[in-house]
Amino acid sequence: MDGHTERQRRDARQLSDAGRLVEATAAFRTLLAQTPQWAEGWYELGWLLRRQGLADEALAAYAEALARGVDGPEEVHLNRAVIQTDLLHDHVAAEASLRQALALAPDYAPARLNLGNLLEDLARNDEAEAQYRALLAARQHPRAGDDARGEALARLLALPALRTTDDGLLADATAAARGAAPISPLTRANLWFAVGRAHEARRQFDAAFQAFAEGNRCAAAGGPPYSPEGMARAVDALITSLDARPPARTPAPPAPLEPLFICGMFRSGSTLIEQVLAAHPDVVAGGERPFFPQLASRLPGAYPAALGALDATTLQALAAEYRRHVARLVPASRAQARWFTDKRPDNVLLLDLVTRVFPHARIVLTRRDPIDNGLSVFQQHLDQRQAPYSSDLRAIGHYSAQLRRWERHLEAAFGERLHVFDYDAFVRDPEGVLRPLLSWLGLDWDPRCLAFHAQPSSVKTASVHQVRRPLYADASGRWRPYAAHLQPLVDALRAAGMIDAQGRRTA
Repeated sequence: MDGHTERQRRDARQLSDAGRLVEATAAFRTLLAQTPQWAEGWYELGWLLRRQGLADEALAAYAEALARGVDGPEEVHLNRAVIQTDLLHDHVAAEASLRQALALAPDYAPARLNLGNLLEDLARNDEAEAQYRALLAARQHPRAGDDARGEALARLLALPALRTTDDGLLADATAAARGAAPISPLTRANLWFAVGRAHEARRQFDAAFQAFAEGNRCAAAGGPPYSPEGMARAVDALITSLDARPPARTPAPPAPLEPLFICGMFRSGSTLIEQVLAAHPDVVAGGERPFFPQLASRLPGAYPAALGALDATTLQALAAEYRRHVARLVPASRAQARWFTDKRPDNVLLLDLVTRVFPHARIVLTRRDPIDNGLSVFQQHLDQRQAPYSSDLRAIGHYSAQLRRWERHLEAAFGERLHVFDYDAFVRDPEGVLRPLLSWLGLDWDPRCLAFHAQPSSVKTASVHQVRRPLYADASGRWRPYAAHLQPLVDALRAAGMIDAQGRRTA
């Protein structure tokens, strides 16, 4: 390799490291046109394209890397599986890719963990358990170390069948969470969260809360601290931006596969209502699509100020791009369905962008008892970079109040194009809440919607095991056994006027 080419490679990698993905992609494409035999370059190009959500192009680049003899081909198959699962919903292809990785390297822990997780998503829990136990029994892959054992323990303990029955597994997971082994804070957090769920399933609420608190202490290391002032300013900016561009109020007649955006606070029922709706023959579940968060990150400037630079031509092109993305995820047999759900809770903060791309978009805003919701967030290991409030009860309360301030503005701005789905009302009176929602979508009543748990589907969220059960009401009021531990959350919610002195919702 000559000096000029080496400098080009170094410059391309510097662009990639700096997060300048589009420029880095162009640089790698130029290099690979000159030296197509460079297997590692194809791998790096695939990684860049995957980061941008360009699934087909990323898969093609990874295929080139494999064909040209890239080192560590099992890692390439793993990356292909992530694309096939997360971006394409092709779980058959993803499983095949993961099994190819394990055929090449049977002790490759990341592939075995991902295969177990995929099998859980597909409700094949016994097979998932076998994968996790195989990882624990196997010689560790040198790139995995103690983290792989910790993750396998955490995932095993999280399986519903083992939470209350396997005392030895709970003891092993607790020892690993407390131990001195050099595991990452994120793996240690996963262990503590699994231990907390096991104690809760056994109705050992004090021990459960302490485990969740330890998990959040570890999770907090994964991202920046929550800024109450920053969140308040962000909501101010969102309101100002939306007020400067009042959205159209008149709904357009729905065409086949119109997007239906389901969003709101994390852990407020979005997975449940998506699965309920997806049991209707005229609804296709899209899961958590990364399209709008990725689009917002690509805007030339800070959000939402950068929205002013999007002209009508650009917005139309983005709508067409989204529809092409959706079309690839929908089986041919469902292509004439009325609605495609895009269920991503944090899209609630991007609805100004969403409704510029789709001026007549329909939005389901999920809502839940704020103390239950806050506790559920605290009990879930959320990405601190995405949800920096989630590891602190007082921060959860503050964030909840600021989000409600934004939601009230959305309700006024969007009028009949926005429908509030109340989780607690739904579990009390499923048909009474669901019928108006279906009518709002122009859909006939279908009793299969209330048997959603029996529908074959893949669920890739923290609610994967909950939505495999028939509808249940025991998640409403579930904060009460933890009441002695929740004062920071309660104080913040009460100060914001979201609950009264007895802890009851005020709106």
